[in-house]
Amino acid sequence: CHIHLAPLIETKETISSFSFTCLLSAAFFGSLGSSFLYGYNLSVVNAPALYIKAFYNKTWLERYGEPIGAETATLLWSITVSIFAIGGLLGALSVSFIIKVLGRKGTLLANNSFAVIAALLLSLGEKAKSFEMLIIGRLIMGVDSGIALSALPMYLGEISPRHIRGSIGQFNSILICLGVFTGQVLGLPELLGQESRWNYLFTFLALPALLQLCVLPFLPESPRYLLMERRDEAGAERAFQRFLGKTDVSEELEEVHAEARAQDNLHTVSVLQLLKSPAVRWQLITIIVTMACYQLCGLNAIWYYTNGILREAGFAENVLPYITLSTGAIETLAAIISGLVIEQIGRKPLLIFGFSAMALFFSLLTVFLNFQDSVSWMPYLSYICILAVIASFCSGPGGIPFVLTGELFEQSYRPAAFMIAGTVNWLSNFAVGLLFPFIQETLQTFAFLVFVVVCVSGSIYLCVVLPETKSKTFQDISQSFAKINKIPVPSPGQEMELVLSIKPDTCEKVQDVIKMESSF
Repeated sequence: CHIHLAPLIETKETISSFSFTCLLSAAFFGSLGSSFLYGYNLSVVNAPALYIKAFYNKTWLERYGEPIGAETATLLWSITVSIFAIGGLLGALSVSFIIKVLGRKGTLLANNSFAVIAALLLSLGEKAKSFEMLIIGRLIMGVDSGIALSALPMYLGEISPRHIRGSIGQFNSILICLGVFTGQVLGLPELLGQESRWNYLFTFLALPALLQLCVLPFLPESPRYLLMERRDEAGAERAFQRFLGKTDVSEELEEVHAEARAQDNLHTVSVLQLLKSPAVRWQLITIIVTMACYQLCGLNAIWYYTNGILREAGFAENVLPYITLSTGAIETLAAIISGLVIEQIGRKPLLIFGFSAMALFFSLLTVFLNFQDSVSWMPYLSYICILAVIASFCSGPGGIPFVLTGELFEQSYRPAAFMIAGTVNWLSNFAVGLLFPFIQETLQTFAFLVFVVVCVSGSIYLCVVLPETKSKTFQDISQSFAKINKIPVPSPGQEMELVLSIKPDTCEKVQDVIKMESSF
């Protein structure tokens, strides 16, 4: 008896170990070629900014025989920086259509083509003496990021067991922060932040994309997508088995079937249908508010003050890049800690804590900035506040909005929901970049009080409206909003009627009903 049981136990442990590796590989390599590149592009243009501007001037002089005008140079540089957000908006607007055709994993794989093309344009622009190539490369990289920030959270949320769905979803945030930090490190003068090497900073973009292309094809597609949209129950079962590390996945399959029975429509809905649906009205409002706060909470504006505060503290210009590395390190560390505790603490407390802490430290920063010229040690307190704001952001608001977008909507609504969330995200990003210089010029050191209002408003809204979603099924989460949406929860009999009404032919209806009854 012992001889026969031992191999079975060993096989079960081997499968579980393999599954854990499979799930982590999907999360890591999916994020590496997606959110990591987004984070990297947020910071990579800072170090070579002077060299890129010099390249623009040199190219203009060779073409037109005269130096580039100051206004033209500023315009070209502004376009180079801001067109990334425009590309992101284009990517977010197109993602629901691409996902419908290619699926979650297929979209992530196809998206790598944008990263490789952008890497070629950005790294070869100097040799081709074309600043247009840099601008187009930034636009294409923005499209890549816009698609990635919708497709990746959707994929991670659908492949994860519900008891670790938040932790796996936080890979998105962790890799964004790691990308920012990597861009800062590679931009150091000793590495690629030199006039003769700055184009290699953009060549690096192709590496994460190629690594994802080497690994992700061998990992499963989202089992929910396979079962509910492709009607491939055998494929979904195999995907669940690989991700969960067990052969009996009948419980997980039944959970997806139950979600399907509860939905009014198993076909993917359009953005217009989502906007009109009363069943998801408050989920949609919640995602719009959360995504807007994600961008409008003021983190992007922090970088405007960082170097100035460090100079006031007496740090030499040549050591500023090394001290600034602390911001990227704090970001990454806070995101990792958030990923480790999210299933114990929950999404709602982390979001409320993050926004509330940001409001507190923005208020303190405003006070410290006003006394910075009169007290010699005040710049140090200002810089500590900056680090605290960054850590507060990454503890919850920096990643959980993407997790929530996947959790608050059931399968048929999810692509349209991510399209709307992505649109709000990128429009808000563009608005901050456009408006903050004017706000700062008008309010000076009191500019951060605007972000205090945003953070406090976001915290109050989330405290009142958002239910906790940890360890809940997607159907349970939807039912949590039923009361506020004034939608009755369907009875089992109504669920069966829905099943019969949405199948395309009688044969499939009978087969599905038999499967559902046999699973109980």
